[in-house]
Amino acid sequence: MQRPRLCATLMLAPCALGAIANAAEPARAVWPERPIRYIVPFAPGGPTDILSRAVGERLSQSLGTPVVVDNRAGAGGGLGAELVARAAADGYTIMIGHVGTHAINPALYSKVNYDPVRDFQPVSLIATLPLALAVNAALPVNSVKDLLALARAKPGVLNFASAGSGGPTHLAGELLRSAAGIDIVHVPYKGNAAALADLAGGQTQMMFSNLLTATPLARAGKLRLLAVSPARRSPQAPDLPTMAEAGVPGYDITPWYGVLAPAGLPRPRLSRLNREVVGIVDSREMRERFVTRGVDLESSTPEAFAALIAREIPRWREIVRRSGARAD
Repeated sequence: MQRPRLCATLMLAPCALGAIANAAEPARAVWPERPIRYIVPFAPGGPTDILSRAVGERLSQSLGTPVVVDNRAGAGGGLGAELVARAAADGYTIMIGHVGTHAINPALYSKVNYDPVRDFQPVSLIATLPLALAVNAALPVNSVKDLLALARAKPGVLNFASAGSGGPTHLAGELLRSAAGIDIVHVPYKGNAAALADLAGGQTQMMFSNLLTATPLARAGKLRLLAVSPARRSPQAPDLPTMAEAGVPGYDITPWYGVLAPAGLPRPRLSRLNREVVGIVDSREMRERFVTRGVDLESSTPEAFAALIAREIPRWREIVRRSGARAD
């Protein structure tokens, strides 16, 4: 008497499993079903924008939906970061964050309208990008020691450009000023491209700029690169000494970039985003495009990226303190 019920149960089981599978499948397939907004908190033309567009283009292909880059510059990247922090945690708003938005700003500004840890979900690291100390080609210096000697001989005369107040290119110059005891004048620009253009044109004399955008101008004879900012030499510019090797002991600045989303992003969407971003960053196409241009591509797990941010916040707080810089 029990066998018919057992058979009925067995016959219904595949249907039930199928129903469960069908219910789960739309949940997996439905995201993304509309365009994703990709906030770039800096002006077009700089390294953050260049990296973002390369990743966004490929992310659009792999996700099968438009990934629309939206440049929202201001407050050292803080305006764009705040926008993402307040966005819905549904995977339709992401950003490229960097050392400025998530490690420097909390120390540099008296008020930041977002928490760099609590308000964001790290997705993956994208790259680290060494800075190079560049000077106008007409400046009569061939080394960091020459530059420091000239600055000491002419206090308050040499100008150093930056991509904007509060960012790594600004703090790199401020750290040089304090560490070397020189008097140089900060000239902030609205973006890296504008700052480099005036440096190449001779309106300013020096700048810490990323290798990605400074190297072509150096090859064209418009700039001279003297040293790199990290503690280790760059594989892409092995002949350039580090700032520490060139005569500024303890100097170490290494900007980094990564993809973040608002806090609370559902784990399935986080996992998908991480998988796609890691695949893009680790692809041969991206490495052929960027590594030879001075970009150290590096992907990560969300947890490893979160740990990096947690380590960098106190480190940059100390750098800001040593430099004496304030953005407001």
